[in-house]
Amino acid sequence: MIQINLWKLQMLFPALTAFVLLSPSQALAHIEQGQAIGFITGLHHPWSGLDHVLAMIAVGIWGAQLGNPAIWLLPVIFPIVMSLGAMMGLLGIPLPGIEIGIALSGILLGAMVLGEVRPKIIVAALMVGFFAIFHGHAHGTELPAGQSGLLYSMGFVIATGFLHGIGITIGLIHRWPQGRLALRGVGAFISFMGVTFLWRALA
Repeated sequence: MIQINLWKLQMLFPALTAFVLLSPSQALAHIEQGQAIGFITGLHHPWSGLDHVLAMIAVGIWGAQLGNPAIWLLPVIFPIVMSLGAMMGLLGIPLPGIEIGIALSGILLGAMVLGEVRPKIIVAALMVGFFAIFHGHAHGTELPAGQSGLLYSMGFVIATGFLHGIGITIGLIHRWPQGRLALRGVGAFISFMGVTFLWRALA
């Protein structure tokens, strides 16, 4: 059984997140044109949509609620499968209902956090992987012309990992009764926002 030092995770992820937020501006000072800018674009992309941000944070929170092995398995599965979805988008392979799938990810992942739902790990992994395809496809289809698809993909995968890290850090408060109550509120908020995203997608 792989053991995770939760205290170290709690201290590490805020620092890494701060690094990601600060590094793009530094990198742009050295990369002004050419395909290499695709990495910076990809790094920024997941942060540009609240639907992506909330779903990815929800994955981290849910993993923290579930504990080992979900705390590390879910945030690993999501970027891997998301990359497959992105490849579909980059290749122009159609995927119906992308916006609906992304909205449903917010609704259901938020509901998992709200209810502290504890399914079998395979069920949780399949659920996270299923929604990752929609998020990845959306990223892939939005690659700006002339930029490197590979570097762009690396950028948004790294950014996604940090969003999962933020979720895990938040989710660690589930160890205290007040923290569990707060996480239920976060889950309710994410689920509610998912409903608004779905309403917009169906409008």
